[in-house]
Amino acid sequence: MPDSTARDILVLAAHPDLGRSHTTRAVLDALRASPAADRVELRDLYRLYPDFHIHVEAEQRALQAARLVVMLHPIYWYSMPALQKLWWDEVPRLGWAYGPGGTALHGKDCWLVASTGGGVEAYAPGGHNHHPIGDFLLPYQQSARTCGMNWLHPQILHAAHRATDDDIQAHAALFVKRLQHFPDWCDTAVERGVGDEEAVALDERPALFSTLGGAQ
Repeated sequence: MPDSTARDILVLAAHPDLGRSHTTRAVLDALRASPAADRVELRDLYRLYPDFHIHVEAEQRALQAARLVVMLHPIYWYSMPALQKLWWDEVPRLGWAYGPGGTALHGKDCWLVASTGGGVEAYAPGGHNHHPIGDFLLPYQQSARTCGMNWLHPQILHAAHRATDDDIQAHAALFVKRLQHFPDWCDTAVERGVGDEEAVALDERPALFSTLGGAQ
């Protein structure tokens, strides 16, 4: 594993109401208590930018220092919270992250760690949402690929509102374990197709977890 003193992981936490969160807050608490914290720059977007005025240069500096970029948030209306979307709109700019001369993010890994209100069964052709979770994540995947990044299998806790404390803690522990072992697992976790739910064999996961996959 690389030198743990190097902050080579950027975690972008985007929860609009972290005080009411169960899942995202538990993940952040586990991160702060873990040795993995030594190699992580944590940026809580809603704390940093309550007025939605993003400091683009500061975000770009954080991106340049990272080898792994993590988006940590609940899924809101089949997408990301508004401030995380604004971050994508403003930070990876043309000529810097993509397009002619835009190579700043090439070769970096991009990983989504999220939670949903709906269960695994809801994300199926015959389920409440009519599509697998991967269909809703296509904009994430294509955004990363447009910037030359490697899109890793997301880690998602489904049915977060119904999850037990043990389920949430297992989700948080898996997240921390992967950060500690980055990049050892990444070669087997690069996305090979949206909808592919192949597990990364670092841990056994409850049925609520998907590797593709309110106040979560």
